[in-house]
Amino acid sequence: MNETLQNLQYSSNTLFLMLGAVMIFAMHAGFAFLEVGTVRQKNQVNAMVKIMTDWSISTVVYFLIGFPIAYGISFWMDAGSLSNLLNGKIVVGARGFDLVHCFFLTTFAACIPAIISGGIAERAKFWPQLFAGAILAGLCYPLFESIIWGRFTFFQDWLVLQTGAKFHDYAGSVVVHSMGGWLALPAIVILGQRIGRWTNGVSQGIPVSSIPFLSLGSWILAVGWFGFNVMSAQDIAGISGLVAVNSLFAMVGGIIFALIFSKNDPGFIHNGALAGLIAICSGSDVVHPFGALFIGGIASIIFIIGFQIETEKLKIDDVLGVWPLHGITGSWGGIATGIFGQKFMGGTGDVSFLAQLAGTFAAIMVALIVGTLVYLTLKHTVGIRLSQEDEMRGADLSIHNIGAYPEQDVRG
Repeated sequence: MNETLQNLQYSSNTLFLMLGAVMIFAMHAGFAFLEVGTVRQKNQVNAMVKIMTDWSISTVVYFLIGFPIAYGISFWMDAGSLSNLLNGKIVVGARGFDLVHCFFLTTFAACIPAIISGGIAERAKFWPQLFAGAILAGLCYPLFESIIWGRFTFFQDWLVLQTGAKFHDYAGSVVVHSMGGWLALPAIVILGQRIGRWTNGVSQGIPVSSIPFLSLGSWILAVGWFGFNVMSAQDIAGISGLVAVNSLFAMVGGIIFALIFSKNDPGFIHNGALAGLIAICSGSDVVHPFGALFIGGIASIIFIIGFQIETEKLKIDDVLGVWPLHGITGSWGGIATGIFGQKFMGGTGDVSFLAQLAGTFAAIMVALIVGTLVYLTLKHTVGIRLSQEDEMRGADLSIHNIGAYPEQDVRG
């Protein structure tokens, strides 16, 4: 009987993580359609291909390098052993839990190049960006992941000594989203502005190509996000309805606040949903649903104001606004956990504001340093920007030799 129950537990945990992995994998379609709807028609094919190829390369490098770095588990063994691998040990009946665990966490790692893709859209070379994505998803991101979630505990141990608590990031507001957004910032700045985005210092707004595609991307991401957050329990015994409802409340808080503060702008409303979901990842298991509502709402305002300052004041050509959306609101999510997670705010009280502040700023510093080194190196070696002629033609024809609507091109 005990053996049967144990096998059922292994099977349930493996299935639980596999369903979560598939839900988050589907989110990458959301990344693709969000970018497709935001870029001009001449760059839509490139957006779709980048997300798919980034996912594929991230899968390989994270399997071979990233997951072993973060958790000390290698997959260099025969298939029979792999099917019984559990927390790095051979356990009969484990149902390949570690393999599915790697699949699940690959979906997190692959978010890094997907986030950056939106910021540098319409003017980046294809192969250098794939190479950068491989370095970040396979090496740089897993090193930081290992410090917060994985086997290298020195930073968390230091925080416990200094503040009495670890840095809490349940589903990756900081480890995934803030890191992705702050890694993107140096890439965007080093790459430079798109041709025609500013003329003599005057902003020349480039309209999005498709509000329906943009909204489809937002919807796909929002649905998959419940796998992102709820399945971060990583075993079925840890599942929490609080995480699910907090994710919902943060999403709708982002939408409602964007509706009001953007004066019913569809782009901000659909991205407001994502801002709320990004910000709640960190504290979704420790805050009250009303706290989640305000975390998401404030995140939405941060994105709206941040995007306007970024583009109009700082003249940073961040096509999808990934720095304010993922970077700044992800950082807000980490800090907000230390505020709304306190008991007097209706939270569980199992967090430290100082630990949240330290962990959040550590991620920002690591991301800025790594992003600058990677993209400056590529710029001064193979180059990262399309030629002026190729950029004017569009990445679709310049890189892929086909447009988004080939039949129309033939007729034309």
